Amino acid sequence: QVQIVESGGGLVQPGESLRLSCTASGTILNIQYMAWYRQTPQKQREFLARISAADIPHYADSVKGRFTISRDAAKNAAFLQMNSLKPEDTAVYYCSADINTGTVGRYWGQGIQVTVSS
Repeated sequence: QVQIVESGGGLVQPGESLRLSCTASGTILNIQYMAWYRQTPQKQREFLARISAADIPHYADSVKGRFTISRDAAKNAAFLQMNSLKPEDTAVYYCSADINTGTVGRYWGQGIQVTVSS
């Protein structure tokens, strides 16, 4: 059994920063990718960033230069540093991880709310 838990969301003002954390736990042999997505009621789930086991990041154009993904392999954790936040960044943010438990599967967290508002 694998669990993905996000933390660090909340309410911030435009221009401020926020750092999201994601931790995987359970029967984990290794984690291949960890990624962040977001979703609003008006949009489909949007890919933001992912990071490989070799610490190679990849970003969506919409957040490139403002968001930074990183990971702590020893803690099965990934982070999303979000700078210069805008009201349109308001969404539920989800972490996913491609995890080898004997077979490889993609696991999702429950999501965490980020609200950018003055």
